[in-house]
Parts: sequence; structure tokens; C-alpha cells
Amino acid sequence: MTPPTLGNTTPGRELKRRFLWLGLAMMAGLGLISIQLYRLQITRGEEYAAKSVANFVKEVRLRADRGVIKDARGTILVDSRPSFDAFITPAFCTDCYEQVIPRLAELLQWDPDQRKKVEDMVRMGRRNAPFQPVPVRVDLSRDEYDRLAARRDILDGVEVAPVPHRHYRTNSVLSHVLGYMNEITQEELERLNGDGARYALGDYIGRRGLERYFEQRLRGTDGVRKEVVNARGQTIEELNDKLGDNAVVSPRPGNNLVLSIDMRLQEEAERAFPGVTGAVVAIDANTGFIRALVSRPGFDPNLLTGRVTPAQMALLSRDPLDPMINRVAAEHYSPGSTFKVVTALAAFKSGAFRPETVVNCPGGYRLGARTWRCHRDAGHGLVDGFTAMKSSCDTWYYKVADTIGLDPIGEMGKALGLGSPTGVNVVAEVPGIMPTSAYHDKASPGGYTKGMALNSSIGQGDNNVTPLQLALVYAAIANGGTLYKPQMVNRLENLDGQTIESFQPEVVRKVDLPPAHLKAVVDSLVMVAHEPGGTAYRARMNHMRDKDILVASKTGTAQVARLGAIRLRTHQMSYFERDHAWYAGFAPADKPELVIVVLNEHGGHGGSDAAPTAMAVFQKYFDLKKLDATAPPPRPNQPYTPSSVTRAPSADEAALTRRVRPPARLPGDEEDRTRATAD
Repeated sequence: MTPPTLGNTTPGRELKRRFLWLGLAMMAGLGLISIQLYRLQITRGEEYAAKSVANFVKEVRLRADRGVIKDARGTILVDSRPSFDAFITPAFCTDCYEQVIPRLAELLQWDPDQRKKVEDMVRMGRRNAPFQPVPVRVDLSRDEYDRLAARRDILDGVEVAPVPHRHYRTNSVLSHVLGYMNEITQEELERLNGDGARYALGDYIGRRGLERYFEQRLRGTDGVRKEVVNARGQTIEELNDKLGDNAVVSPRPGNNLVLSIDMRLQEEAERAFPGVTGAVVAIDANTGFIRALVSRPGFDPNLLTGRVTPAQMALLSRDPLDPMINRVAAEHYSPGSTFKVVTALAAFKSGAFRPETVVNCPGGYRLGARTWRCHRDAGHGLVDGFTAMKSSCDTWYYKVADTIGLDPIGEMGKALGLGSPTGVNVVAEVPGIMPTSAYHDKASPGGYTKGMALNSSIGQGDNNVTPLQLALVYAAIANGGTLYKPQMVNRLENLDGQTIESFQPEVVRKVDLPPAHLKAVVDSLVMVAHEPGGTAYRARMNHMRDKDILVASKTGTAQVARLGAIRLRTHQMSYFERDHAWYAGFAPADKPELVIVVLNEHGGHGGSDAAPTAMAVFQKYFDLKKLDATAPPPRPNQPYTPSSVTRAPSADEAALTRRVRPPARLPGDEEDRTRATAD
């Protein structure tokens, strides 16, 4: 029986035809796929590759401008200069260790240690944050920038970006106040970012001074810009427009600092100070704000903020003059006769002495089997409290110490802030030493003896103060007994110069100083500078034009090495054995405004080697006061230009101190400090 048919077709024939059409459709589909693959991979391969897994939206950091630092009149002392840094982004660095880093090492002339350091940083970055750029060269020179720009096509993952770098226009002047910046450490990065900050590897952070203390206020907040990049980290411009308005978050600049320091007064202090090492501090007697501050020698913050070499750091650390120490607050010294104001106030408070109390000075003071010498071998004869201060007679103060003991003197010194930090905060400081009998019972072999009180009464022995502490003591005497916290920043400003925060005077405490006692001390200090025979009389006559301005003054010469049987002149001693020359005072004495303390370390005598500096700065202060009363205000935000009158130590002076070490502490030194040389 034959199978049924439908027309001319059979079921098998129909099935074959369907398979044929299915095959043709599949062939057409495969053809279309092949054409599309060719278009995707060949014709528009790079465009669609950018949309594949090998492409990223990269966040480019927009660095905030760091706030500038200005002086009291708005002159810019510290700002930022344009510069370029080189970075490697680990995720985009192909053949990084075999090709890219070796090429960079050749272009930038790295030694093997530098190359290894970069390799380690990139490995750490690849492990922890592969899309975060790792800085490999900071502050490129022009030649380095050109070499990298010329070979950028073979440096995958390497980019050169503009990064502002700190510029200290004052050079070494005010270096201890301003501080400097250097690269953040890994430990700091983890700690600060854990507290909510946003630092990145390679960021610079404030070190010392204002840069450190106001780091968060100066720094600002970084912004971000999103970019579409390919697998080599190269930007795909045509895709960036599709990111929208949220592609850029603008940075917020940091705050500006306006100091209380007037660079015109600062320059005069620098010019007038003759010391190789030492300090000058001028403060407002009625607020505690610092108007000028010299610590010599200083350092160049531009060098420490830039690419300082190990050899340069070693030179700084080995320098016997210790340029990194702020001598105004971070080093203490025997104050010599400038301390006698404290002894006088303690004497008057005890009731055992009055300003009119007379003591005979035969050239020294005998206690037991020893004689404590006065600086004048022939003696001063009969002297009262006024004459003792004027001529700096040590014997009068020896008598005070023998009569009332050390503790009343120590208590007065502590009430005036000695032996404790001032709270300046911006710079590091030491507390100094204000000895008492209890102190010596713990610190001195054999405990306290009366001779220690005699030494301390004239600012010798274990009595140690910082120049800043001494300035605050004289400010308290000048203003009637108010001890202020020292400050050096007037206010914070935003980018437009609007005040964000003003700093007001801060009172530490009121010291109980009877007006009659203060008047006696101030009157005797005026005699020091205004009567013949006063130890600051010649300096005032020679260095102040305005003779009508009353200047309350005290000079001091603090012994450093043990006094021998024969007095040696300054030029006969090695540098580190020479006495410290001191000056402390304020003006006008009848209505005090400015307090000045000068320490000429190993400088000689207070009257000849410290007082002239103070008188020159006083004169400049009153000259500027007259000028500012009539002259138009200065244009704001003018960059500071170092003055040609800024005085630096001569080569001979600097060479004098090299390769010399201070003398070792000598046995019995405490008991042998029996005088201060002529002030």
C-alpha cells in the first residue's frame, strides 16, 4: 500500500526543506554576529573597550589651597608656590617593576636605594589602594619635568600633576615660629584618617610651630573630579561629559593666620641683635601678644619642607649651635641679675626689707667660711634697694637671701610663672627651674644649704628661666600684677579676608603685688637706664633718640663656667665658657606698652652686649607708632620681601663656634657660683 500524498510533496521532502531554511537562518545569524563582532572589536574596539570591565571611573583629587600666614599688618609671610609632583597609580602601571620604574630611575637619576623605596611604595599601594596615586618624586625640577613629559608614552600609570608646595618668604627668620612641613608617616596616616581626616600617602603635614599647631585650620578640604579612563589610566574625553554635574566637587581652601608679630619690628630686632646664638622677644605688656621674636640660629624651612638630603640633615643635627632649638621657649638659662626684681619683691613682701633698707657692700658677703663676691671687687659701700638695683650690687641681695631664706624668693618666682610652662602651645617649651629648699633636698647632694639661697637671689645656681618666661615676669610688673598667657596669632581669616575667629588676651592669674612694692621696683628700674652709673644708662643714651621716653631696665650677666681666682675677660675665654648677656625691661615706664627681653648667649655683658639691642627695638617701636598714626594703611596681602638690613652673624662669628663643645660640669660648681660679672 503506497503512502498518502498531499499534492506533489511528501512528509520527508517537507522536513528537508524546513531544515534548509533553518540552516540558512543560522548562517545569516552567524554572519550578522561576525559583522557585529568585527565592528565591536576592530572598527570601534577602543570605544567599546572603554565600556568594558577594563575601564574605570577614576577620582582625581583636587587639592585645597593651604591657608597663608600673615604678619599683623597683612603682609604674606608664608604661601604656596606652583610645582609638579610625579605619581604612579599601581592599577594602571603595566610592567611596573620590569620597565616603568627602571625608566623612571634613569630619567630621574635615582640611586639603588631610591629605586627600591619606590618599588616598595608601589607594592604597598597595589596591595592596599591600587587606584590611589603613589608620589614617587616631589617638586620636580624643570629638567625632570621635561624628561618625563617627553617619555610619557612609555610610562604607563605615571602622571605628573600640579601640587602647591609651601613657600616661606622669610627664609630662616621666624623659622621656629612658622615651623615647616614634611611627608606624613604611615602611622600618622592611619591615626588621622581614623579620626575623620582625609590624608593620602605622600601628603605633607605641619611640623613644629604654627604649621603643626594650626594644621587642621590651615589645611582646608580637598575636592574631587571624576574621569573615565582606560586600562592604562588615560582619560577618555568623549565619555567624561556623560558623568553629569556630580563629576566635580570643588575644594575648600584652608584658613589664613594673621599673627601679632610686626615684621618691621622683627627686622629691627634681627638687625640690632649681635649674637651668634640667643634670643629676643618683645611682647605687649597689657595683652601678652608677641610683637617680635628672634631665636638664633634658625633653619631654612624651605629646605626642610623640600627635598632635604641625609647629608643636610646630618649637618643640622651635628651643629654645636643647635639651630633646631627655639631659644625663646625651649631652652632655659640662668637669668643673672635680671632675676633681682623677683628677689626685691620677695624681700619687700617679707617685711624684713624696705626699698630704703641700707646694706654695706665691701665687695662681697661672708657666710660661714665662704665669701660670695660682688661683681665690683672694691664694693659699692652703703647701698639701699634703689641703688642696689641701679648698680646691680649683688651684696644687697645676698643679705636678703641670708635673712629670709630661699623659699620666699621661690614662692614669688613661682607666682610670677617661673618653673612652669607659659602655655604658649604654638612652640615647644621647657618649664625652667625655680628652686626651693624642698627642690634642693631632693636634687642636691647633702640637701639644701643657705649658700644656695644666695646663689639663687642673683639668678644663679639652679635658677633657670626661658626668655619668654622672663618677659612675662616683667610684663606682670609693668601692668600691675597680671600674668598673661603668651600668644602670637591675632585671628583666623577665610579666603576673602573675613575674620572667622579672633583671639583675645588670656589671663593666667592675678599676682598679689602691693602697689607700693611695684612702684619701688619700677622706680629703681628707671634709675638703671636714666641715671649715670646705671648699668643700662650708656646703652639708652647711645641707642635711643627719644630721651623723654622712660625705660624701665635691668641688665644681667649670667655666669656659665666656674669663676677662678683671676677674672678673665670675654675675649680670653672659649666661646662656650663665656657669660650670657641679658636685658629685660619695658617702656614707657609710666604707662607700659612693650616689654623686651634679650639673651645674647655667651655674648659677654648685659649692659654692653644685650641692652643696646633692646634700646634699638624700643626706638623702632615708637617710630612705627608715630608712623602708623599718620600713614595710610598698607595694601593687604602684599608678599613679604626680606629686608637688606636683616643682620646675620659674620663668617668669623660662625666659625668661632664650630667644633667646640661646652665645658663639662665641674665638681662643686653650685657653691662656686658666687657672683655675676659686671652687668
